[in-house]
Amino acid sequence: MGFVFAALGLNGITRGHVPVPPRKRAQKLHIAGSTTMGPLLQEIAAKYHLAHPGIAVEVELGGSSRGLEDVRSGHAHIAMLSRALAPAERDLYGIPIARDGVGVVVHANNPLRELSVEALQAIFTGRLRDWRAAEGGPGSVYALGGLHEGASSALFARFLRQPLEAFSLNAAVESNIERLAVVASCENAIAYVSVGTAERAISQGVPVRLLLWPACQPVPQISATAATRSAAS
Repeated sequence: MGFVFAALGLNGITRGHVPVPPRKRAQKLHIAGSTTMGPLLQEIAAKYHLAHPGIAVEVELGGSSRGLEDVRSGHAHIAMLSRALAPAERDLYGIPIARDGVGVVVHANNPLRELSVEALQAIFTGRLRDWRAAEGGPGSVYALGGLHEGASSALFARFLRQPLEAFSLNAAVESNIERLAVVASCENAIAYVSVGTAERAISQGVPVRLLLWPACQPVPQISATAATRSAAS
């Protein structure tokens, strides 16, 4: 009881001389969008929070289109896009932060090392469903891709010179990491994924392999962009 009274007395003596700063409310930064950019932004967010512990950073995945919708609606402060801003999206301010590519992965036990563009077209449009037709050993092809609204899906379809509506997949999985996990667990699987995410997984021992691109064919490029509402809007 004596300690409590002493503290109260001290507070009374120093009141007005040593002002106590008001407690600041924790701030929150909400980032949403591309699953391809998710791992990078999560690492950036963790380091940013260490330097600014008063600001919580939340990274929510859901695809590039979802990120744009969330920024425009005010649900998110920053959108992650696996592409550059389109001309119709100039109401937003985009900052390119990285470059990645779209690659094709198979299980590490698959004997294939590369596939032609024509073979990839046949696989992802459902016209080739047996690995023996592509010299990949026996078994049915299990083709995986991303969601139609994902930027990497649009980029890969453009590279194959096929409309997205022509794709015939065994499964559409939003996350690159989940697609890699399926390929790692299924020797007959094939999927298009972020090159950076695939290389990281391979370095960690995940049993998948990136196929070589055909000669003279550049890797489809992903422009990683952070977008927010411009000051003008």
